[in-house]
Amino acid sequence: MPEIRNYTLNFGPQHPSAHGVLRLVLEMDGEVIERADPHIGLLHRGTEKLAEFKPYNQSIGYMDRLDYVSMMCNEHGYVRAIEKLLGVEAPERAQYIRTLFDEITRILNHLMWLGAHGLDIGAMSIFLYCFREREDLLDCYEAVSGARLHATYYRPGGVYRDLPDQMPQYQGHSKWHSAKTIAKRNDSRHGSLLDFIDDFADRFPGHVDEYETLLTDNRIWKQRTVGIGVVSQERAVQLGFTGPMLRGSGVEWDLRKKQPYAAYGKVDFDIPVGVNGDCYDRYLVRMEEMRQSNRIIKQCVQWLRANPGSVMVDDHKVAPPKRAAVKNDMESLIHHFKLFSEGYCPPPGEVYAAVEAPKGEFGCYIVSDGANKPYRLKVRAPGFPHLAALDEMSRGHMLADVVAIIGTLDIVFGEIDR
Repeated sequence: MPEIRNYTLNFGPQHPSAHGVLRLVLEMDGEVIERADPHIGLLHRGTEKLAEFKPYNQSIGYMDRLDYVSMMCNEHGYVRAIEKLLGVEAPERAQYIRTLFDEITRILNHLMWLGAHGLDIGAMSIFLYCFREREDLLDCYEAVSGARLHATYYRPGGVYRDLPDQMPQYQGHSKWHSAKTIAKRNDSRHGSLLDFIDDFADRFPGHVDEYETLLTDNRIWKQRTVGIGVVSQERAVQLGFTGPMLRGSGVEWDLRKKQPYAAYGKVDFDIPVGVNGDCYDRYLVRMEEMRQSNRIIKQCVQWLRANPGSVMVDDHKVAPPKRAAVKNDMESLIHHFKLFSEGYCPPPGEVYAAVEAPKGEFGCYIVSDGANKPYRLKVRAPGFPHLAALDEMSRGHMLADVVAIIGTLDIVFGEIDR
């Protein structure tokens, strides 16, 4: 009789391919997965509970930290929910700026996903390529908010401030970079932020071509991803998939098209969908999403150049007065003080607002009892139902395929553990 080898294996939480603090208990028959049991909660920070003890506007920064590679999209979901409660609408320019930064965030997220997913299954160089482009986009984050990751840039009623007229530049030469290199790196930084983003959008499709040259027809890449973790159309809907996970299975569902918000109803783009619902299709969907995001960015830049205007509502019960006014006008000083110490009190009621975040539908459900802090806040995180399907997706596959499946889920634990 052949020797039957059944193992129970701990995969993670200290494992580079676990994408954070995922602990998987794998029941294996030799090298084949019989059952995968995800254990979560190692990163639980109590975000939803913390939000119940803070004024509404003080929880925006917590949203950044949920999915810490799709920062502004998370803020957008939360801020939209507050605006719904307050009955406030952001000015059109602010809507376009939000659309622009949502798409910059989508590219940031997909670059991080592609680099890490490639690294997981043996494609080393792609990681360095992706981070080269991420660097430029994180500079855009820094230019508008002062922070490279946790921006807290979206506010109820608009955005924190308008886009800057000047991009920060690299200074002087060092022992690592010559003056010539510094000058070359500053080429695209002599104009405004919009000029810089426009220059990036011109270059980016060529970079996506480079990624595809490395991976799309690479036979090792296809061996690792084609036919792995297949989810049918019907099953993807039943499991509560959203975003690229759902579209990879051939369901054309995208909140930006089906329930337009911000300026998405006014820009032109396509929804890429897969055919087979395997890891390879989900890879192709995300690659095409980066190209579509680039299209949206170009349109937003064009509109923002042509249409100056206000980026915040003019209601000082919701938005702070201008700094000059605070220094000279007693009334403005009181508004400023009350807004940042006490916040605002939306009418009692409940509201749900969702955005198409890079990983899927990110929604916030808020119950208000008329106080200056939420009575309840529930975050609908896109990664949670995707991780729940890991057992079903990995049964019958090899141990190495579990790594490919975790990579294709594109999970981040801040939003799953919350």
